[in-house]
Amino acid sequence: MAENKQKKSSGAGRKKSNNILEQLPAPAREWAESLPWQQRSYVLSLCHIMCASSPEMQAEFLDEYTADGLVLKTLQDRDTQKKVTEYLQQFYLQTDLSEGILRSYIRQFFIHSSQDVRRKPELYLESALRLVSDTQERNNLFNYILGFELLKMLFKMSWWQHERLYQLQKNQEEFFSTYIKPIQHTHELNGIVIPKIKKGFFDKRDYFVKEPKIPQKKLIELVIVTFTTEIVTNFGFSIIRHPNSLIFDYEYIFAFQQEDVFFN
Repeated sequence: MAENKQKKSSGAGRKKSNNILEQLPAPAREWAESLPWQQRSYVLSLCHIMCASSPEMQAEFLDEYTADGLVLKTLQDRDTQKKVTEYLQQFYLQTDLSEGILRSYIRQFFIHSSQDVRRKPELYLESALRLVSDTQERNNLFNYILGFELLKMLFKMSWWQHERLYQLQKNQEEFFSTYIKPIQHTHELNGIVIPKIKKGFFDKRDYFVKEPKIPQKKLIELVIVTFTTEIVTNFGFSIIRHPNSLIFDYEYIFAFQQEDVFFN
């Protein structure tokens, strides 16, 4: 009787283990099941270390372990790469999607995702694994790059330019609350823009028209701390899917007309 119980217990354990393996793609499951005992112990050791590591350490490991292969696979998708390059040029952004840029963006994506883990911890490793194994998810890397480059551009715009940009949009309130308001809040929080009312009429509007001067490293940090990877990726995806989702008139936004600033 005791022996039968032990067999049932052992069978239940195997069933539970198999259920975990069944969540893997078929080739990965077959590989895992074919491993001899010693190599299985290596896999278990790696799983233990990954689970015990901080999100930042996980991001660093994933970058070192996967980035070269991801760059190679991403570069093979020439159609999406070309499309994103064309969109960048439409927004007067000169980012070259070279191998080096893609490599740095993959590392940045992992780091950015590790920041998001504090909000949704269960999604981080899952999203990283999808990026490694799923072609569609690798396309999302291009969406992320486009969204991130656009948000960097918004961070470097003056509040007057923000006003002109969101006035062009069909859904002004949504655009302002999703992108402009968080950026201006970060500007204020970091002392980049200080909207104080000063003595002189021209002085009090000075903060409104000056373009922020933000070093590149700081700029990247501010975008990461202000927006989740999901918001950045969705921003890029919305433009690729619907080119008119962001209405952009370079001449109107960036042509400085003093009378508009002070008398409108």
